[in-house]
Amino acid sequence: MSIAFLLTTLVVVVTPGTGLVYTLAAGLSRGRRASAVAAFGCTLAIVPHVLATVTGLAAVLHASATAFQILKYAGVVYLLYMAWVMVRDERAIDLDQSAEPSGSGAVIVRAVLINVLNPKVTIFFLAFLPQFVSPEEPYAMGRMLMLGGVFMLVTFVVFLAFGQLAASVRSHVLSRPRVMTWLRRSFAGSFVVLGAKLAYGG
Repeated sequence: MSIAFLLTTLVVVVTPGTGLVYTLAAGLSRGRRASAVAAFGCTLAIVPHVLATVTGLAAVLHASATAFQILKYAGVVYLLYMAWVMVRDERAIDLDQSAEPSGSGAVIVRAVLINVLNPKVTIFFLAFLPQFVSPEEPYAMGRMLMLGGVFMLVTFVVFLAFGQLAASVRSHVLSRPRVMTWLRRSFAGSFVVLGAKLAYGG
């Protein structure tokens, strides 16, 4: 494993995206535990993308415009749904501490869906992992799986750190109704923007 791989991975992970936005929202709305659950869910959702790349399914997806478009717009629809939920549901970001344990399942399901329905993750791995694996390597598949695992570990650590930071300041902002409304609308807007970028390939 090279320094170039680790640096590239870190840059990609810290770049704002759907998973990071959702993890931040979970930390602000439900606290530290929910942010950790969201970080885990977003990381778990990387598994099928890595497996698709390693088994060659990502190449098929990349070559099929129809398959790519179907998955692409499924992800867009889900992001818009998340934006709608964030605006309409006042409990999306609130101070109800008791909702944290019972809501963990919903948090992880949403986190998984956000990354699973993002075809750019698959396309990213299709272009990213082979650069660090030689075709002549006898265990190229194993190496790609290992690199994918490292990427997932970095993702979890970074998302967890951001989520915990968001959770640590929730008491300073969530008790203010106007800030609450602004936060819900800001996160909803973030999901809309990210969905638009995914739809138009930006």
